[in-house]
Amino acid sequence: MQIAIQGAAPLPPPPLTRTPTSAICATMAYETIILGAGAAGMMCAAHAGPRTLVLDHAKAAGEKIRISGGGRCNFTNMYAGPENFLSANRHFHKSALSRYTQWDFIDLITRHGIAYHEKTLGQLFCDNSAKDIIAMLQHEMARAGATLQLETTIIAVRHDGTGFQVETERAGQRATLSCRNLVLATGGKSIPKMGATGLAYDIARQFGLTVSETRAGLVPFTFSDDRFKAISGLAHPVKVSASGTSFEEAMLFTHRGLSGPAILQISSYWQQGQPISVNLFPDSDPYEVLRTRRQEYGRRNLTTELATLLPARLVEHEATRWGLVGNLADQSDVALRALCDKLQNWQLTPSGTEGYRTAEVTLGGIDTDGLNSKTMESKTMPGLYVIGEAMDVTGWLGGFNFQWAWSSGWAAGVAIAQSQRP
Repeated sequence: MQIAIQGAAPLPPPPLTRTPTSAICATMAYETIILGAGAAGMMCAAHAGPRTLVLDHAKAAGEKIRISGGGRCNFTNMYAGPENFLSANRHFHKSALSRYTQWDFIDLITRHGIAYHEKTLGQLFCDNSAKDIIAMLQHEMARAGATLQLETTIIAVRHDGTGFQVETERAGQRATLSCRNLVLATGGKSIPKMGATGLAYDIARQFGLTVSETRAGLVPFTFSDDRFKAISGLAHPVKVSASGTSFEEAMLFTHRGLSGPAILQISSYWQQGQPISVNLFPDSDPYEVLRTRRQEYGRRNLTTELATLLPARLVEHEATRWGLVGNLADQSDVALRALCDKLQNWQLTPSGTEGYRTAEVTLGGIDTDGLNSKTMESKTMPGLYVIGEAMDVTGWLGGFNFQWAWSSGWAAGVAIAQSQRP
């Protein structure tokens, strides 16, 4: 079902201040510097108050937003809640998510006249383009008086006892920027071709924060024997399980292994060397169907009959491994039950994942035990904030990670703005 929702008339965007190359000087002072012009960084800048500077290495802000959701940005989920997130501290994210909810963000895009629709399972997408979300965030940043500086490399970050100094290089010129508050919003390691690095982790460690082990999340599985290469492109609805967690969505066979929503979801729970369990009949009982058909179509080949319940290419490809031999009439109740149990608990052990190259998110990261759950500020380094994917909070597939960017960015921005009030 698709629900089209029309927003109000778009707001006229004020010009967003950008720092021209010629304006770079040896030292410039700001109240707040945000490293990263992604979803969380721009959201924070829209609420952090005056004299806020956002720095990014890219040529344009919000590049991951632009490519998300097939170019339409799955910007949140109607059912977003704490249970849709993974973290070593399963309580940390509750405060921000409850104070800035999906409904708050939906209200924001509605005020900006951005039309959207529900695609499936509460996933909300722009009707037009993900660029509408980027334009909206830049409008909010401009309204708040924030400055955006792109194509900037971070050389070093220091603290002199009173504030932070960020040494940068842009267009061959060095500058030292000072600030009272520093926000780490550079994300994780996923999609390195877009410039993703471990910068936030390095800075966090520098200032005494612990960084947990990271790995690729929401990522396809690979099989070293190219097992499914011959049926690449075939999809089928399944229920896939690992580590006591299950997801019921589509699974896609690829030339490298397995992908699709169900696989991306379970990849965040899977551990190297662990098998996954795939139920090829999540909504039916194949045993009763085959047992009933045996009475009338007993002379039919078992492979042919099973191909009426599953994709024929899949059945043909796995016939030998599944032991599909003989006619339907040759199968006893015990044999049929064993076959159906196998198909409803198909054990597959991936050799690995495609890694950060195609991962949508990074699992792990900056340990939330060192952060204030209401403000996102470091407990030991006043003025240092961490938001978005850089910390150990990872959402499910379907708009949840964007919601964490909005919620954590808002929480830090509001806290920074409040700290400036007399």
